[in-house]
Amino acid sequence: MLIRNKDDLFESSRSSLGLAVENFFVHMFVLGVEVEMSEKYRGNLDWLEDMEARCYSDNKANAEKYGFEYMSTETISEKLQQMDLVIPF
Repeated sequence: MLIRNKDDLFESSRSSLGLAVENFFVHMFVLGVEVEMSEKYRGNLDWLEDMEARCYSDNKANAEKYGFEYMSTETISEKLQQMDLVIPF
């Protein structure tokens, strides 16, 4: 799941959860924005973590404040090329 717009963060996390529930390996990439954490969004991220989904961001603040794995844009590009399916949100 590839997210570039703050307005899509919550709905994309819900979509990621739906894929994880259906036994897809989920990698959620938040690009270029800092997350605005809410209780509902935190709950979704916790649930994703429980389901062994990975949450990455090229924004260091997301890694420092919210537990995302920091990844440079170049590394994200390389990782995306290894994916079977990329869903832009």
